[in-house]
Amino acid sequence: MENSTEIMSFVLAMYGNMGRLKYLYFTVALLFYMSVIFANAFLIVIIYLDKNLHEPMFLFLCCLFVNEIWGCTSILPCLMVHFLSETHEISVIYCFLQIFNIHSYMGIEFGTLTMMAYDRYVCICKPLHYNVIITKRTVQKVILVIWVATFIEVGVLLSFTVRLKRCGTIINKVFCVHHLVVELSCSPNRTLSLIHDMVFGLTFSVVTPVCYISYTYVKILSVCLKGSKETRMKALETCTPHFVSITSVVLGCFYNLITQRFDVHSVPYPLCVFFHIYVMVIQPLQNPLMYGLKLSQIRHACKHLLGSTFSWRVF
Repeated sequence: MENSTEIMSFVLAMYGNMGRLKYLYFTVALLFYMSVIFANAFLIVIIYLDKNLHEPMFLFLCCLFVNEIWGCTSILPCLMVHFLSETHEISVIYCFLQIFNIHSYMGIEFGTLTMMAYDRYVCICKPLHYNVIITKRTVQKVILVIWVATFIEVGVLLSFTVRLKRCGTIINKVFCVHHLVVELSCSPNRTLSLIHDMVFGLTFSVVTPVCYISYTYVKILSVCLKGSKETRMKALETCTPHFVSITSVVLGCFYNLITQRFDVHSVPYPLCVFFHIYVMVIQPLQNPLMYGLKLSQIRHACKHLLGSTFSWRVF
């Protein structure tokens, strides 16, 4: 094992020379960050305060909203700092910390969305057994397993990478990416880290969940087509936010996987930056808006809480 200490920082080359536009980018990023924190934290408070929402599906939603804050915080504060910076350097330690946060965010996101798909599958396809199969205690254990297993998996992944000898400093991104950091290594052991990234990071964390979610939706669709109009409308209400969420995160991951392995020079700079951070910024803002607007239980809880607060202040 050879640990390199010569290179103490990387350069995030995607920022380039933004000129005066850097203040505009900074403002937009700050507004996005504040919106993500407020929207997700608001719905977490709503679910916590309303006892009618202390159900398995909403526990998964709380897990999802916490993870959105976690993921967005792993990239946007650093992004805002670099928008105003002239050097765009990032220390090796912070770079690996950012990789840990980003990979754990994606792992928890896919894990949670997978269990939410299973929850909807049992609710729609096996309604009589729902309260037996999906309990609060079971959901709490599953959420704990998702977070702990993801942290362990990402920790093992980085344990291979951190030991590699680093010979390059240029990362052609606006944030640290594991695949690109490994490519900067000149250690013969880097192949093992890339294999681990592909097998565990891609296959177990992305491909397997997507395949299982697709399977559950096929089953749900087959039941809905045989059911009444009321059944189809109820399934549509509860499944639409989840379907939009999983589609969005898969497309975002697919774009990043392509651009990590192939240079995309034809895409304009602002669009390139936007697509790079899409999953980490738009997804955390989209989820609370989708679930807050589409799920009637959350809408009613919001109206009740806001109405009670307003009445208390008036009287």
